Parts: sequence; structure tokens; C-alpha cells
Amino acid sequence: MSTKNDSTASQVWFITGASSGFGRAIVDDVLARGGKVVAAVRTPSVMEDLAKANPDRVHVVRLDVTKTDEIRSAIASARERFGRIDVLVNNAGYSMVGAVEETSDDELRSAMELMFFGAASLTREVLPEMRERRSGTIVQISSVGGFITAPGFGPYCAAKHALEALSEAMSVEVAPFGVRVLVVEPGAFRTSLFGHGFRRMPPIDAYASTVGPTRAFTSQSHGAQAGDPVKAARAIVDAVAAGSPTLRLPLGADAVSGIRDKLAAVAADVSRNEAVAVATTVDA
Repeated sequence: MSTKNDSTASQVWFITGASSGFGRAIVDDVLARGGKVVAAVRTPSVMEDLAKANPDRVHVVRLDVTKTDEIRSAIASARERFGRIDVLVNNAGYSMVGAVEETSDDELRSAMELMFFGAASLTREVLPEMRERRSGTIVQISSVGGFITAPGFGPYCAAKHALEALSEAMSVEVAPFGVRVLVVEPGAFRTSLFGHGFRRMPPIDAYASTVGPTRAFTSQSHGAQAGDPVKAARAIVDAVAAGSPTLRLPLGADAVSGIRDKLAAVAADVSRNEAVAVATTVDA
């Protein structure tokens, strides 16, 4: 259910990775509320039917978020078509499994380019106009893995952790200009995250006992995750419409419990080492 006084109908949303998963679910929810959408995808033909059905409210742009020239062109095209961008949703990404030793530099850089540098570049491209207009929202589709991690998810989580750190600092920087930042942290949802685009690093036998269970989880859970992407999209659009001051939006019971467990573990480490930490102060 949408929020009271929903402002979505008057907004223009720019959504990356718009053809599937959370991206497509958000597109559909925004359109259902009367809003306009710039659907940014690597293959525009996959969105042709939607654009034809909504010629006045859907604009499809080609975008590989790792390419600066395409970012600038896509943003310029969106502004030419709709005049502005009210909400940027950095959603493009993929998942991967592999121990740190199993993951090559190229694979690690690829993950960072797409899920960190690409999102950062798009954010910088829309911020000047939002700042001058003193209005706008940046939605970063992170993951519960942006706050916690597990054996085999280190490289993926590294990209999401980096995005969350950048976003947390930025949220304070842009707040005086009326610009909001919302970091979304979904748990396991029925998207294609573990499907056709999932990347599996070549296994090393030595990590069978630690990374093996994670590999098994990704294989067994595809299509059986508890989270509903449609409900997640509704929660995200509701949060933007409500203008709530929250920075993080965990989604799914697994995300809530995982984050709480991590916070408790960090608090325990701090308490355990508090005396040592305080004793490192310079003597008076």
C-alpha cells in the first residue's frame, strides 16, 4: 500500500538495472502510482513493450554504468525528455561467490567498477542539479551484505560495504541541500541474483569446509528465497514518498536478524577491548 500524500505521481525516477529483479519491480510500482520512469538498461530492446505501452511516462536509455560517456549521455537524455531527475536508483549489479584467494584481481575490479564506481559516478552526475534545486533522493540498492558478510561473499560484500560507507558520509554532506540518501539492504529475495548472472569463482579444495556451505546455499536457494521483490519495491517507493529520515532500510527478516547479530558482535568486541583501547592515549 502506498503512503498517504504519495508524491510519486509528480516524480521522475531514473532506475539502473531496470529490466529485472528489484529494478523492474520498482519501475512497475512507480508507474502504478502515476510517476515517470527512465529505465536504464544495457539492452534497450527488452523494455520496448513497456515503453510502447506508456509512451508519455517511460523513457528507455542504453547504459553500461561502468562507462562514463554512457552515464553522461543517459542523464542528458533523461533531462531532455522529462526535464529533471527526482529520484536516482542505483540498482545495477550482480552477485558472486568465491573465497578471496579464489577471486582474481579482474573479477574483484569488475565488481567494484559496477557496484561501487558506477553508482558513485551516476550519483555525482545527478547531484549538482538536485543540490541546486534543493530536492532529490539517491537510492542505493545495497544488500544485507553491505553490512554483514560470510565466507565466500567477501568480494561481493566489499563492493557493497564501500557503497554504504560512501553513502553514509554523503548523506550528511547533502542533507543541508534537501537531498536525501536511502541505503536499501535486502536479504534473500526471489530475484535473479543467484540465477543466470551469478558468478562462481573456480573453487580451491582447501576452502571446501568454509566456502563450501555458501556455495551450496546459493545453489539451493535460487527461486526459493523468502523475500518478495514486489513487496520490497513497494517498501522502497513508500520510503521515498514518506521522506522519512532513515538512512538504512533493511528488507527481509533475515536482513534484520543478520544486522542485529553483527551489531551485537561488534559491540562485544568493543567492550572486550575497551581497556586496551583507552590505555593507548598519550600520557599527560
